[in-house]
Amino acid sequence: MSRVFTFDFFKWFYPGMHIKRWLALIVIGVAIMTFGLGYVVRELYTEGLRLPGFMYWTTLQFIPRYFRGAMFMSGAVGLILFSIWKLNQSIISVVAPHRDTNESLVNTIYTQRFLRRGPKIVAIGGGHGLSTLLRGLKEYTTNLTAIVTVADDGGSSGVLRRELGVLPPGDVRNCIAALADAEPLVTKLFQYRFEDGAGLAGHSFGNLFIVAMSGVTGNMEDAIRQTSRVLAVRGQIIPSTMEDVTLCAHIDDKRTIQGESSIGPAVSNGSKARISEVYLAPENPPAHPEAVRAILEADLIVLGPGSLYTSVLPNLLVQGIRRSLVATPAPKVYVCNVATQPGETDSFSVADHVAAIEDHVGKGVINYVLANDNVTDVIPQAEKAAPVRVITPINNGLRLVTSDVVAEENRYHHDSTKLAEAILRIYDDRDQMAHAVSVPEQDLVTAVDGR
Repeated sequence: MSRVFTFDFFKWFYPGMHIKRWLALIVIGVAIMTFGLGYVVRELYTEGLRLPGFMYWTTLQFIPRYFRGAMFMSGAVGLILFSIWKLNQSIISVVAPHRDTNESLVNTIYTQRFLRRGPKIVAIGGGHGLSTLLRGLKEYTTNLTAIVTVADDGGSSGVLRRELGVLPPGDVRNCIAALADAEPLVTKLFQYRFEDGAGLAGHSFGNLFIVAMSGVTGNMEDAIRQTSRVLAVRGQIIPSTMEDVTLCAHIDDKRTIQGESSIGPAVSNGSKARISEVYLAPENPPAHPEAVRAILEADLIVLGPGSLYTSVLPNLLVQGIRRSLVATPAPKVYVCNVATQPGETDSFSVADHVAAIEDHVGKGVINYVLANDNVTDVIPQAEKAAPVRVITPINNGLRLVTSDVVAEENRYHHDSTKLAEAILRIYDDRDQMAHAVSVPEQDLVTAVDGR
């Protein structure tokens, strides 16, 4: 009963809840009924109706009328509040049986109402970085669109892609799990990976589910849509292209590597060579129309975090995605990784990451760079990784925003809550940032000299 009087109760009266009008109508109806009952009782008294003696005590006639009225009204308010509390439980047990029992119905309604009014955010990337970002952003808006790369050819996704000719489901699965609002056990099941079994070892249940759904629905697009519906996903997930593409890389030692899963090992395997360029084969695959539409209609666009050459850039190499990013007036934020990635970005600074993007797709694709400023000299349990630092900032029109966005328990990754809060601060302050007349040199980032 104490929960009735918590702060959550007052959310019923917040603007935009579409609740106050109906509560007011209920109160008016009860008041009218009370007036009617009062007229009937008064008429019975005036006609000399004789009531049993115990009614004198039952109706508290030995107490002055004003006090009696206050007592009855207080009792009525208590009954109404108790009824609302029990009604909440009854409704929730039917319409949301898997809801967190510690969350009230009004808080659930409040959250859903205001999440639907959140900004339209498009997140572009792949891998675990994108799912980390989405897990934080879904607490602020349901108007989320994840645009994922389809160049993955390793692990379970690679096997399914080669044997069944489907788009790799791994990144899609991670995004669905991150955005799912279903029962936690279902989400864990979706991420479950088989360790044994001929033909099953290494596959995740979610990958198999999505591929099976594509067979039922007839195509991968509908499979993603229906899987998202089953798991109550907050937002939508769209492949950057429906073309079967291969990510290739030119290495500065004159080698050419084909296949996303082969690029990192080819460079990190005791070699001092570095990636000079990545590209898609076939060239110029068509962008997914819904991805282009989402970008053009977005209020905010976020690139990364994730592997620079194998998660972020493959999306930008799709010409339609790149052109729509240049054309949209929405602010575009690149989230730089908090740590270098062996084989891809060894010894890279923030400026190196930005330079690699601009070398591949030109200027105008990003406006802001979000970098971590909670930096330590060593990343625990990461033999070859190092913190990504701001080393050589030069004014080229990009705005650098630094914030503590690293996960303390794993300094190789972002913290989803910190990251979402930092991105929303950029969105809230976008007008002031855009009209800044002058910015200190350390607040700007550009390509390194000679890149």
